[in-house]
Amino acid sequence: MSEASPAPAPPPPLYPDTPDMAHLHWRDPGLIGRVRLALRVLLIVLMLIVCVPLYYVWRTLRLSNPWPKLFLRGVGRACGAKVRVVGTPLKRDVFYIANHLSWLDIPVIAGRNGSAFVAQDGIKSWPVIGWLCNLNDTVFVSRTNRLGIAGQINELRDALAETWAITIFPEGTTTDGSKLLPFKSPLLQVLDPPPPGVLVQPIYLDYGAQAHDIAWVGEETAPNNALRLFTRQGSFWVTMHFLEPFSPADFPGRKAIAAEARARIDAALCASLGREPAV
Repeated sequence: MSEASPAPAPPPPLYPDTPDMAHLHWRDPGLIGRVRLALRVLLIVLMLIVCVPLYYVWRTLRLSNPWPKLFLRGVGRACGAKVRVVGTPLKRDVFYIANHLSWLDIPVIAGRNGSAFVAQDGIKSWPVIGWLCNLNDTVFVSRTNRLGIAGQINELRDALAETWAITIFPEGTTTDGSKLLPFKSPLLQVLDPPPPGVLVQPIYLDYGAQAHDIAWVGEETAPNNALRLFTRQGSFWVTMHFLEPFSPADFPGRKAIAAEARARIDAALCASLGREPAV
């Protein structure tokens, strides 16, 4: 009598347990998910149709332009983000420094404070997205052209003078929200010495229990991450903690400014997770 053939091994889980691998796969959301995707995309397209012409009208009349802020707030809401604000955001002459989990951070932040952003130059060539970034006065920088850092700093100074508020994500990449990466300080050279009257205000973005589901980490592509967000069920809360601002003049040097901002954001992150900040 021949021995029985071994049972076939079970298929690997679609979503492995490790946080980095959990975002590598996107599965078909089914009919309901496709309906959510269609409705959310339609809503964003309708907002574009309304906001872009009004943006150019306000720009032609040289009026203070609210339309990028309103459009980005609508994008965040279309993705399911409901924003809760803790603390008092500065209105102008401010350099925001924030932790970074997802591309969704941009509409979440700008939808509340109207800030311009610093982004990697590769995004500038993205269809539609690069054009929208330009409308919001995004400053594009190169991660590889270290020799061009002086020119990028000059662009930042000009943008800060024109838009009054700029946000950067000094981690340089996204995380799953459970920790902070080291802050990269070269672009903070714009604050050494600081322009007159400019303050630094750290921002801690807290996606709560949804952080792992929202975060764009690992090898996941931008389209897959967007599809996951546009097809997911329900809404979620994002808490924006506008932490106590400080004068960069009190922390001379870009590394000292980066360290102070990171320490304040890390303290807020650890408080939300119920653990002690690292010394």
